[in-house]
Amino acid sequence: MIDLKGNPFYLSEEAAAWVYATLDALTVEEKIGQLFCPISFSGDEDYLRAEILRFHVGGLMFKTSPPAEVRGAYDFMQRNSKVPVLCAANLEFGSTGFLEGGTHFAQQMGIGATGDERHAYRMGQVVCNEASAVGCNFAFAPVCDLDWNWRNPIINVRSYGDDPDKVLNMCLAYKRAADEHNMAISLKHFPGDGIDETDQHLLVSINSLDCETWDATYGKIYRGLIADGVKTVMAGHIDQPAWRRRLGRTARNDTVPATLSRELITGLLRGHLGFNGLVITDATPMVGFTSAMKRSEAVPTAIEAGCDMFLFNKSLEEDFEYMLEGLERKLLRRERLEEAVTRILALKASLGLWNKPREKIVPPPETMSVIGCAQHHAWARECADEAITLVKDDQNMLPLSPQKTPRILLEVLGPGAACEHISQYMLKKLTREGFQATLYEPENYETYRFGVKPFTEKYDAVIYLGNVENASNQTTNRIHWTTYWGHGDNVPWFVHEVPVLFASLANPYHMVDVPMIPTYINCYSNNDDTLDALVEKLMGRDTFRGRSPIDPYCGKAHLRP
Repeated sequence: MIDLKGNPFYLSEEAAAWVYATLDALTVEEKIGQLFCPISFSGDEDYLRAEILRFHVGGLMFKTSPPAEVRGAYDFMQRNSKVPVLCAANLEFGSTGFLEGGTHFAQQMGIGATGDERHAYRMGQVVCNEASAVGCNFAFAPVCDLDWNWRNPIINVRSYGDDPDKVLNMCLAYKRAADEHNMAISLKHFPGDGIDETDQHLLVSINSLDCETWDATYGKIYRGLIADGVKTVMAGHIDQPAWRRRLGRTARNDTVPATLSRELITGLLRGHLGFNGLVITDATPMVGFTSAMKRSEAVPTAIEAGCDMFLFNKSLEEDFEYMLEGLERKLLRRERLEEAVTRILALKASLGLWNKPREKIVPPPETMSVIGCAQHHAWARECADEAITLVKDDQNMLPLSPQKTPRILLEVLGPGAACEHISQYMLKKLTREGFQATLYEPENYETYRFGVKPFTEKYDAVIYLGNVENASNQTTNRIHWTTYWGHGDNVPWFVHEVPVLFASLANPYHMVDVPMIPTYINCYSNNDDTLDALVEKLMGRDTFRGRSPIDPYCGKAHLRP
């Protein structure tokens, strides 16, 4: 039985009656459609009508686009759907990953480094305020994973850190802000990422903790947030073998993602932790899901296992048919379908969608003025200022001065357009500070000047900025150098020739690759506010106040001072 009047839905008699009346009025096909939350790649109304609306979807997520386009698409969906729609967005670190021109606040680990829950609350205020302005009502955030393995390529700075109490309190602060904006949040990634060194985008990853350790760490986080009324949880393509075997499966070598495991969803999350809210899968095109079983079986099995919504598709039309066929083949029981749709409708009712005029669900266009506003950027700057962490300065290089080291070689490590922006942004800032700054350009054997003197006669110091971001479908987020055999000035062969500084913008574990560099800083985020704050600290006009929320020495004794 689903308690619609208790935690987390807390529905009134009228709202609960709407849930049951709406459920009864839906056809089987419409109930099947409610299970899906696809991603839309266009705001064009003809596209939405032909590719999305006809499948009666229960939710929709939009690709990063101009705010007006996103608002228009969500408004069209709300006005034209038989049942109001859950409009979703990834809101882990700002709205910039959802709305062009949105505020890039901070990665969660940067907030963890401040040690101040006020910043987690402010991030919730910023992202929920900006996303709500275009009609979003469902945040795929916060990340409540623990970053316990420095080799993990996907969690990293997305986590608040490695301390369960800190992660719980930061997530509660984010939730408090989301509640104030009537935004449902989705804890992710159950049963917990950050333990192994793999990526569920590429395979089923493993949370290998024993039941007791899991219960005292990840379980503590989920239990605390469930007690506080969190409405949704995102199930990851992550196995938790100890709990799965305790609750049913006895095979020793099988691997089952939580998204397909009755033991982990119905047994652990609902039974052991007492969660009564909505469970949504992580993105189902991920290999951690697609490689687990045939898709025609996996689609209905995910709902039968206890998930209520199905995130993204290989093909919405195909997955819709798989779900319908699964119902006919009894891979998905009618009782489980009804239960899932009831929770979906209950979530919508808890957000007040049940009695709001369709044309008023999405706020008016003038509300979008809050997106990227001055107050939000001021909060982002304050968070960046308190996050940046000086891990070591064994050579007393800081503060920098154009009198001491006028000629600086600036090297930005990492792929993509973000590095080009960072390079030009920091080059201008260093030049304004009075340095003769030169941006590193890769050499070849024809252009490289061999020897020590050609380097020391040209540069007085080197600043490395590491921008190797964690990203899906990568198995590592380590530094990749452009030169070989030590010939070339990309690799830090010169640490005993000139002062060298390394500031990591995106991965707090780079010390394992550059232990020879005596001055090391972790910034946790690569937005402009962080770069501005970094320069202030490098020049000695501000102090370093961040404290590492993880072990930057990667558990290696030889890296410690």
